[in-house]
Formats: sequence, C-alpha cells, structure tokens
Amino acid sequence: MKKLEYAELHEAFDPKFKELMKLIRGSAKTSVFTGAGVSTLSGIPDFRGKHGVYNTLWHNMSVEEILNIDFFYEHPDIFYRWAGDVWYHLEEYEPNIVHLTLAKMEKKRYVRDVFTQNIDFMHQRAGSENVYELHGSARHAYCTRCHKHYDYKDIAPIAREHKVPYCNCGSPIKPDIVFYGEALDHTTMLRAQNSFENCSLCLILGSSLTVYPASTYPALAIRRGIPTVVVNAQQTGLDSSATLCFKDLEQVFSAIAQEIEK
Repeated sequence: MKKLEYAELHEAFDPKFKELMKLIRGSAKTSVFTGAGVSTLSGIPDFRGKHGVYNTLWHNMSVEEILNIDFFYEHPDIFYRWAGDVWYHLEEYEPNIVHLTLAKMEKKRYVRDVFTQNIDFMHQRAGSENVYELHGSARHAYCTRCHKHYDYKDIAPIAREHKVPYCNCGSPIKPDIVFYGEALDHTTMLRAQNSFENCSLCLILGSSLTVYPASTYPALAIRRGIPTVVVNAQQTGLDSSATLCFKDLEQVFSAIAQEIEK
C-alpha cells in the first residue's frame, strides 16, 4: 500500500477518527465545504497553491489578469489560448475517494449538501446530487450577448485548439465560472449562508480558506458553536476553533468509506 503523504500514525489518528464517526452518525444536517485539495487527489493541478497554476506567469501575464472579466471581453482569444490547456482537459481525470465517499454519504443521508470552490464538476460525476458550485463550473458556458447556454462538450474541443468558441449569433462564449471582477451567484451565496448557519456538522475538506468570500461560509458554523472538522494538509485560519483537525484527505476518507459500508 502506498504511503499517504500527510497520514497520521494510528495512535494519533484512531481516537480522532472514532470521534469523527460519532459526529457523522449523529448529524442529521451535515454541510460540506470542499476546495482544491480534493481535486488534486484526482491529479487535477492545484490552481491557487504555492506552486499552483494561478501563481505561474503565462507569457509574462499573471493569471489574475487573464481571468479578469474586462480582459476577457477585450481578449477572449488570449483567454482561450491559456484555458485550452488548463480548464478543458477535465475528462482526463476521474473522481477520487473523497468525491466517491461523499456521494455515498449523501445517499445514506450522512451528508445534506456540498458547497465547492472547485470548477471541475467531479462531485457530480461521482454521484453527488446536492452540489453547489460557489465559483461556477466549466460544465456550462453561455453566449456573452444572447445568453444561449452551451455544455462543456460543446466548448472543450474548440478550446483545446486554443480557439475562441463563438455562438450562432457571432459573439464569444464564456465559461460559467466566476472571473475576477464578477460577483458570486447571489442565490448560491444565500444558500451557503443558510446551510452553514443551520447545519449540525460542518466538514471543511481540502481548502486553505483563503479565497474570499467563499471562505467565510464555514466560519458561520464555528460562530454558532456547530461541530466543525477540518481536513487539510496545511493549516487554516479555523484550525484553532475546529472540533477536530486532520491532515490527510485520503487517509480520512478511506477510513470513512470502510465505516459506512458496515
């Protein structure tokens, strides 16, 4: 068996995991918050990590500049030259143990909903139904003029050729992802606020909780005294207030997967 990168020794892990399973089994309304660490288990590049795609210059341009909404409208060709290699090969990856176990937990009523910062729609591919994408998703796109909707499969082949996909009306098509300068979807924000304020257990998975405003929602559970569990390789700003903290997502969810099948 391969060594898990951040795995804890059994003497440290086992007592905490036993407490985690008590919390999961005793919770009727578990809300889950997922970040890039969940996707990297599938091999998807880390966008915002220390060596992430977003921290690397592309042709002497920052990714923040390329992903600015005003820049997109002025230079969709540059955006798709970049995005064709970064966002449009998602079908080459598969859901991992975290995605698959969360989907099983939802079916067994251990999980109520999943709010994700990720745009890769892996949760849906794994079988989760109550998924809310805080930063949008590459699954969908729309015309910037007539707002006709398109699917990933319509856009990806064109983007992979580093070409701009155009609508029938002649206008560029934009992925339904929140760019810099755009606000998060208001309905999704309200749903997240309600979920984390009224859940009975909050799971924070693979997120450093540094991207505003999405990162503020799990903190609502902490403020209300709701049990909160963090599973993330690096420390987060909520670790000191969390009920339990783990480092290794694969270690935790491999163990959960075995437990919920008993």
